[in-house]
Amino acid sequence: MPHTPGHQLGAHEIMELHEVLSDTINGINQFQMYREYCQDPELRRIIDNQVHFMTNEYNTLVNLTQGKSGEFRTNHTPRTASSPTYGLQNQSSSRPNASVNQMNDRDIANGMLGCHKTTASFRMNAALEIADRQIREAIIQGAKNSADQAYEVWSYMNSKGYYQVPTFDQQTSQQIINAYQPAQTFQNQQHFS
Repeated sequence: MPHTPGHQLGAHEIMELHEVLSDTINGINQFQMYREYCQDPELRRIIDNQVHFMTNEYNTLVNLTQGKSGEFRTNHTPRTASSPTYGLQNQSSSRPNASVNQMNDRDIANGMLGCHKTTASFRMNAALEIADRQIREAIIQGAKNSADQAYEVWSYMNSKGYYQVPTFDQQTSQQIINAYQPAQTFQNQQHFS
């Protein structure tokens, strides 16, 4: 049911929408700030594409909550992801920067990834509190969009060696994976007379 100016939403829904929209504004602002420090043209393209996507998503959600029509975009088109690289190679140390002028592309990508991960969780939790079906679906889709954007940033980081994936030895991996077996199909054994 589309919202009209007189359509009422619950107090909890209004507060969740307020938080989601505020979080989206913060993410857009944060990414615009990161762009000023970005050196890698590939990362800059990711930032530009994601800011454009997040801005459209924000506008669509604002329109939806105000009763205006709008289709919530359901697919963020990420950069072509390479196959993940597993294992640790030459892990560098990390520490906070002494000033903003020390910010580098690794810092920027880490900040972007953290923002998307937090937003994905935050939106999914908000969706669980929304009664209006259309807004609920839009926020769930927004959570998936954030997860997809996080994966795009993670893939960039992995390809640059910024985010490495530790692994177990083959025996440990197999022991853990093989500890789980398929369940038997449930059959209702009740008989009715």
